[in-house]
Amino acid sequence: MKTSVFVGVSVDGFIARPNGSFDFLDAAGSEPHGYEEFIASVDTIVMGRTTFETVMGFDAWPYGERPVVVLSSQPLDLSRAAARGGRVEQMAGPPADIVARLSDRGVQHVYVDGGVTLQGFLRAGLVDRLVISRVPVLIGDGIPLFGTLVRDVLLRHIATRSFQGGLVQSEYEVVRT
Repeated sequence: MKTSVFVGVSVDGFIARPNGSFDFLDAAGSEPHGYEEFIASVDTIVMGRTTFETVMGFDAWPYGERPVVVLSSQPLDLSRAAARGGRVEQMAGPPADIVARLSDRGVQHVYVDGGVTLQGFLRAGLVDRLVISRVPVLIGDGIPLFGTLVRDVLLRHIATRSFQGGLVQSEYEVVRT
């Protein structure tokens, strides 16, 4: 099973403001940058509770009928997502257990979303691909893309693209050592 991250980040390395807002992502404009192609390749989305609550504030459910797994050890009200057409379930446990459970179901490609969640999967050595879109803005403070790591994570550069709106997107493969 393949696990990927597709994330927007300020040039100074933040995925959200301290309050969780990511309004600064609009600074890149609305030109296509590969998200639609990426999400079309994904079987299941895994996100943390905070990201799920953020998504629930969107005007529309953004994932269609694609299954979403929300990681949380606390009870969640998933009925709001279901009422909006979402296929959502809750799981808890370490990233390796989540990956094993999804793999047992035949899931081929997981999109790992949300700061704490992607950091946990990265620390556990369970991210295969990173697509990082740097938005041309400095916000000075916020939730960092990467937290502390217990060891170096080697990356192999696949490609970098720039867009007219100023967004610079780099794709990496995580090197298994």
